[in-house]
Amino acid sequence: MEKGKAYILGAGPGDFELLTLKAKRILETADCIIYDRLINPKILGLVKKEAEKIYLGKENTEGGKIQEEINRTLVQKCLEGKKVARVKGGDSFVFGRGGEEILALAEQRIPFEIVPGITSSIAVPTYAGIPVTHRNIARSFHVFTGHTMEDGTWHDFENIAKLEGSLIFLMGVKNLERIVQDLLRYGKAPDTPVAIIEKGATEHQKVHIGILENIVKLSKEREVKAPAIIIIGEVVALHPKLQWFETKKAKKILVTRDKKQAFEMSNYIRDKGGIPVELPLITIEEQEANIASLSKYSAILFNSPNGVNAFFRHIKDIRSLSKIKIGVVGEKTKEVLEQYKLLADFMPKEYLVDKLAEEAVQFTKENENILIVTSDISPCEPEIYSKLYQRNYEKIVLYHTQKRKLAKEDMIKRLEEIDIITFLSSSTVEAFYENMKGDLKSIQTKKIASIGPMTTASLQKLGIKVDYEAKNYTAKALIDTIFEDFE
Repeated sequence: MEKGKAYILGAGPGDFELLTLKAKRILETADCIIYDRLINPKILGLVKKEAEKIYLGKENTEGGKIQEEINRTLVQKCLEGKKVARVKGGDSFVFGRGGEEILALAEQRIPFEIVPGITSSIAVPTYAGIPVTHRNIARSFHVFTGHTMEDGTWHDFENIAKLEGSLIFLMGVKNLERIVQDLLRYGKAPDTPVAIIEKGATEHQKVHIGILENIVKLSKEREVKAPAIIIIGEVVALHPKLQWFETKKAKKILVTRDKKQAFEMSNYIRDKGGIPVELPLITIEEQEANIASLSKYSAILFNSPNGVNAFFRHIKDIRSLSKIKIGVVGEKTKEVLEQYKLLADFMPKEYLVDKLAEEAVQFTKENENILIVTSDISPCEPEIYSKLYQRNYEKIVLYHTQKRKLAKEDMIKRLEEIDIITFLSSSTVEAFYENMKGDLKSIQTKKIASIGPMTTASLQKLGIKVDYEAKNYTAKALIDTIFEDFE
């Protein structure tokens, strides 16, 4: 069998968008993904469905046995002829043991490629508003592992303490006290500024500021845990003026829609100054259907962007729509249709499929055929419309909406850190209620945001008070409504 190829890939720290374009391209085409605990879970969403995913994370990043298993698995999968992406947080060559993995590959003459990642040693301080260098303050920075070697060997702190630039320790929380003591012992000033950045470049980021003299006490009081980065030097004093990613002040907004649709909404929340936390409660899957013959229809009605996308992935020739009137529900559906270079002929003021069916009367004649493109759970009644309007309404289901089953305990834990919960459909409301097993105590202090009247009615039926409702029934309009209230 022909050997595969390995890609040693740095995924960057925390923020999903710190992934490079090259890394994204490789992840989308890889046959096997071997990943660790420090990558953003959203990265796995880029992987093709049939790819094999192997988790080989290590709580103790000094681990020797687990590294042997990683090397062995990496070699084995390449020998099976697979394109393998070895995905590591940060950069593979900054205390990522990427070199050891490459040596294992080289022994078997397996081809490999290295994809650099943004290292946490620079990016995490940046997210805390701390530059690792700054003119007239720090002309250099020095990066150290916070671990001892397997034989117990420790750093030469007699020389480290004399360095004038910024000192950065990765994976150093466990040995913080020893690091501080050795720096003080060899002459570092007790009032030297220190920052510990916990869970950097994520929505859980915490920045702890102190000085060498008190940072150990501070970290114990605040129960600082890994992963965290320690940065020591005068650049830390710039934090109050340069901080921009302030997670304490930003509102954390739960995005409950399908993960494929969550990306755009999450980006808009970030642009508005909020922090999106994704927890998809539904999944939307397209269904195969035969829509080859459209000549008998006078109008086609779309009640969602999903329907538009699914429809145009099925039709073979767009010219078959040339004499057909097109109706849509909502601005977003209209926008997606326009991406296919088609303009809607009509759109009802109320974003309801019932109103869309009624509006179609003005653009068709009695006994003409009208096709409604919809989902399996949409409140669409073609038989009723046919009797009401003397036309032949038919519906075609092109996508299914399924509720995700999640553990109540996991839901409650996620809700602890949330300020606002968004609901963009009645199905997400139902999924939320079912996963919570009807227990709503966890959301009594949370703000609830609804995309429109139907979703609001579903929430109120369950006794959930709605604080925000979108004016134009789109995700963007809902986020605008929320942030207008903040302002």
